[in-house]
Amino acid sequence: MTLGELLDRVAARVPLERQGAGWDAAAAAPVHALVYDSRQAAAGSVFFALRGVHADGRAFAPQAVAQGAMAVLAEGAPPGGWSGPWVSAPDARRALAWAAAEFYRHPSESLALIGITGTNGKTTTTYLAQSMLDAAGLRAARLGTISYRVRGVDRDAARTTPEAADLQRLLRDAVDGGDQTCAMEVSSHALALHRVEGLRFAAAVFTNLTRDHLDFHGGMEEYFRAKRRLFEMLPGGAPAIVNIDDPYGLRLKQDFPHAVTYALDRRADVHPDAFSASLDGLAFDVLTPRGRVRVRSRLVGRPNAYNVVAAIAVMTTLDVPIAAMEEGISRLSHVPGRFQTVSGPGDDIEVVVDYAHTDDALRNLLETTRALVKGRIITVFGCGGDRDRTKRPLMGAVAARLSDLVVITSDNPRSETPEDIIEEIKRGIVPPERPATRAGQVIAPVRTVPWLAIVDREAAIRRAVGEALPGDIVVVAGKGHEQYQEIGGRTLPFDDVAVARAALAQRRERRAGDGS
Repeated sequence: MTLGELLDRVAARVPLERQGAGWDAAAAAPVHALVYDSRQAAAGSVFFALRGVHADGRAFAPQAVAQGAMAVLAEGAPPGGWSGPWVSAPDARRALAWAAAEFYRHPSESLALIGITGTNGKTTTTYLAQSMLDAAGLRAARLGTISYRVRGVDRDAARTTPEAADLQRLLRDAVDGGDQTCAMEVSSHALALHRVEGLRFAAAVFTNLTRDHLDFHGGMEEYFRAKRRLFEMLPGGAPAIVNIDDPYGLRLKQDFPHAVTYALDRRADVHPDAFSASLDGLAFDVLTPRGRVRVRSRLVGRPNAYNVVAAIAVMTTLDVPIAAMEEGISRLSHVPGRFQTVSGPGDDIEVVVDYAHTDDALRNLLETTRALVKGRIITVFGCGGDRDRTKRPLMGAVAARLSDLVVITSDNPRSETPEDIIEEIKRGIVPPERPATRAGQVIAPVRTVPWLAIVDREAAIRRAVGEALPGDIVVVAGKGHEQYQEIGGRTLPFDDVAVARAALAQRRERRAGDGS
């Protein structure tokens, strides 16, 4: 495809204006790559100068051209003295999305693409969907927070939903490699920044909406509108699947009356019959318009029951056989960093690692744990730096209310000082000096919970495992599958699972030495 042909196709979707000089030769030249990082520019590439939070891609246009980029696409006119081909667009991100769709020949039209959005549950639901599709013989790709699985091989994930050019390239690779379906997490950032524009979805799932990313969206209504966009993109006849236990799911059902509903508490199109949960997993039946699905899963807790029912709901709409659903559910032993039990039969305590990094996710995690534990809950968590600060005391309050011991530590402090983040978390943990009263009556007595603040995350996990008594559960929350920490502009290796296992090994050695 030549540059002229590519721009003509994009201009049908996004207004474009060609500026600068050298267009006669450039328009006839073939395009070999679409890049948004000037360091990746090479001969035959088109550089999309995107505006970011910390930098404006226009500043890197000269570098991209010096490395061989044949043209630059950006918002606004070229800088003074610019001589090469320049394309002006009102929204460079939308232009990139449609350019990528055209350049990679619309791969989403050649496979069944399932988009899964919501605050919590996206990752596990995509894993479940992929497992069910594979069990049905419909080889599935999977794109999301933990990894990108294409052609049966996992690749590192830079972000939950890739940038448009990377996303279309991955999907083209999936199609060319024989993948027939794809379960994909669709983040609110991706929807707001047009990364998924130009895709054709076969189905969309809404899991829930709770407080998160408000530093980016500004408020819950803006956050909801971003999520809602996925359902607006669905082609005619493509099913929408929504959780009507969630108030925002009820709103989506009102807006999209033909949506298929699922729930645990309300009567819905897809819902469980008798429900059973333990530390060994889930056991229940799900009633669907196509019949009863028997669930026997090693995933743990009520939140995972929602994820299982969501995956069953979308598979039901896509006519996946019930036997394949049941097999796919039973095949999936765990999802990395999602209520992942890292202790073993030789341990006298349980240690669970989970990605919960919002107050609602932490509440779900700890309520699930409370229903399963015989002893105490010891919670280790922190909050990320350079992100929504308002959730910090809220997470502290949840941890204090649902734990027996809280260990506050670092998460990914990024450019912030870990001690400052911990101080903000402590506002939700440290109780008021007096009980709350109304008309002279105590309505909320002061409840104190023991807590520790240990900045070093490894030391915090080791301390929590050491403090635990037989029968306790240590919950390490916030980072889950991540294998790094972002501290002061550096990315350092760090793995909650590995640290917790090392702490458990030390505990076993001490017990052996004590003869216990």
